[in-house]
Amino acid sequence: MAVNYICRHCNTTLGRFENAEVSEYRLGLHFLTPEERKRIIAYNSNGDVTVRVICDYCNQTLDNNPELALLSNPLQ
Repeated sequence: MAVNYICRHCNTTLGRFENAEVSEYRLGLHFLTPEERKRIIAYNSNGDVTVRVICDYCNQTLDNNPELALLSNPLQ
């Protein structure tokens, strides 16, 4: 099992854990509400987990241009 971190706006790969021993607890994912988990975490058929977060570039862009958040794909 691998855990992949991907930006939800630009789809840039931000990191990857290859270790099957990495638990959701150690990654801090247990703090998410059920709604946040549905929106952020995807469990792939091969056993990998994809966590969709926001990269620094997209976060800064959205901070500087909040009107972009109204678009379905603001940074693509």
